[in-house]
Amino acid sequence: MKVLVALAAVTALCAGGAIPTVPGDNSHYVEGESRYIWMPDGEGVPRLVDLQETAPEEDLLEARNGANNQYWLFTRQNQNNRQVLVNGNINSVRNSNYRANRPTKVVVHGYNSNGNSPMNPAITSAFLAVQDCNVIVVDWHRLANSNLYTTAVNGVPSVGQHLGNFLVWLVNNVGGNWNQMHLVGFSLGAHVVGNAGRQAGRRPGRITGLDPAGPQWGGNSRALNRNDGVYVEVIHTDGGALGIFDRIADADFYPNGGRNPQPGCWISPCSHGRAPDLFASSVRTNHFVGRLCSNINQATNNQCTGNQHRMGNGVIGKRGSGIYGLRTGASWPF
Repeated sequence: MKVLVALAAVTALCAGGAIPTVPGDNSHYVEGESRYIWMPDGEGVPRLVDLQETAPEEDLLEARNGANNQYWLFTRQNQNNRQVLVNGNINSVRNSNYRANRPTKVVVHGYNSNGNSPMNPAITSAFLAVQDCNVIVVDWHRLANSNLYTTAVNGVPSVGQHLGNFLVWLVNNVGGNWNQMHLVGFSLGAHVVGNAGRQAGRRPGRITGLDPAGPQWGGNSRALNRNDGVYVEVIHTDGGALGIFDRIADADFYPNGGRNPQPGCWISPCSHGRAPDLFASSVRTNHFVGRLCSNINQATNNQCTGNQHRMGNGVIGKRGSGIYGLRTGASWPF
């Protein structure tokens, strides 16, 4: 009887959607309807998220404050030891290895992650392996690791605006070239870099969104879009679940159909996390060749045969437009 009562209570709590029981299985998910979804933490472990849970007002106020961002600089002179740059503290930059005549890459993590999550060293080391550049890893873990996904979502615009203000201050006071600046963001981080580009007057030469977060972002005016930088590119790997599936950039790539399962993956969080892996590999090898599609259905079914366009890589002066499909492998370098 106690078990039945407990089950009844759970059922009552789940009004609007049943709790999925298989970790990582998001096959039930319907945007705008489902209440629960499995999301990966910084290590890729699935965590169940209630999309309808609301935060106390004080948490929402905190979520709108991106002043807690940290900016970690890595260069070929300090590949494994971060140097912390502080917005408004010019000595923190002058005493670092930042050089204004180098290209600058900015890397932003997603939900339930931090600056040390595996995607950051993977992408950072890839950039530094092929180019003498400044890599700035943005740590926004105080908001990204909020107990509530909605709180993190609400914090994205502020995090992005503070990042944009920091980059404007950096270029204006220490130097740098907007045409040599490349912003890269994964999941919620993709929307962060979109807001940063907007705040910086759409001047960054390139923005790359790695499977931009989907839940609560459909029709959201704060989402990453093609007008946030000079050239905006998106890699979709878990479209329709943890990632946005619609075309939102200048060039949208749909490797292996752009949905779960990606080769070598069985669950949605794995496919979502494949985007930063593909990007890190592309920076090192530049071997992913997309083919232009006539429409998104061709991309979904891997039937694209049009002109070629390289997916990913670190070429800041890259340009292109359209929907692209391609196939990749199941393991590194894919």
